[in-house]
Amino acid sequence: MTTALPKHVIDFKDQALAPLEREINDPELVDAPYRSATWRHFNELGKKAIAGIWEAGPHLERCECDFDELCHILEGTVRLTDNERKSRTFGPGDSFVIAAGFQGTWENLTEVRKVFFILG
Repeated sequence: MTTALPKHVIDFKDQALAPLEREINDPELVDAPYRSATWRHFNELGKKAIAGIWEAGPHLERCECDFDELCHILEGTVRLTDNERKSRTFGPGDSFVIAAGFQGTWENLTEVRKVFFILG
């Protein structure tokens, strides 16, 4: 029996994919520097679409989104707060979309690992 994937199917379990590691340290964006790792399993620039897995430690980041993002939390807890101070907390198993136009903060309350799909 073969374990090859069908054409045009992408398995996020691909362990050979190296993460894109970043340090975000712009004081206008974050309360304190933090490091993140992103595994981009799907990157279709012509469609302005990116999907993969992202993880980072606790931090607070100010956001002005000009793209739509679907998030599914695998581990940890995040809090989203808009500029009107309305907030919602999400944890493991929760799925949500941050629509273009969102302005506010994304706060990792713990270490977070999520699946994401960005359409921009």
